[in-house]
Amino acid sequence: MKPAVIRTDRLTLLPLRVEHAEEMAAVLSDPALHDFIGGAPDTAEALRARYERWTAGSLNAAESWCNWVIQLDDTDTDTGTDADAARLTGTVQATVTTDERGTTAEIAWVVGTPWQGRGIATEAARALVTWLRHQGAHTITAHIHPDHPASAAVATAAGLTRTDHWHNGELKWQLGTID
Repeated sequence: MKPAVIRTDRLTLLPLRVEHAEEMAAVLSDPALHDFIGGAPDTAEALRARYERWTAGSLNAAESWCNWVIQLDDTDTDTGTDADAARLTGTVQATVTTDERGTTAEIAWVVGTPWQGRGIATEAARALVTWLRHQGAHTITAHIHPDHPASAAVATAAGLTRTDHWHNGELKWQLGTID
């Protein structure tokens, strides 16, 4: 499976390119974004190397790495300015696996601190889930830290339901069932 351009009312999810690394390093530069996932912000060079690996794809033929940057195509309705128009604001991703049971996807999202609280993650996650369902994914999961209510709200809005299953200190959220 290959990522395609996905459009919503305010967003364009663009398939990840190595060239996005410099702008995304600035978008993801706040150390607070790592409070729940650990680590520290990547430099543009480190992000470029990661994006090279991701765009090359998985070595497992049954697994696809689908990554997008979130582009905000918005004009500030309060001021009428285009300060954020066509600006990258975050990422969404899906690791898609196909086997004898069908297609499943594990998703994740991150939105830069300056754009949080504006519904961008929710809009992007909903669009991603819709796209994955149209691609035939029967089960979609996400793993969310139990102390991260904003991500839990995004998962809920995208149609996922919290389960009682834990994975590396995070709760599994799921849409659909694994047969």
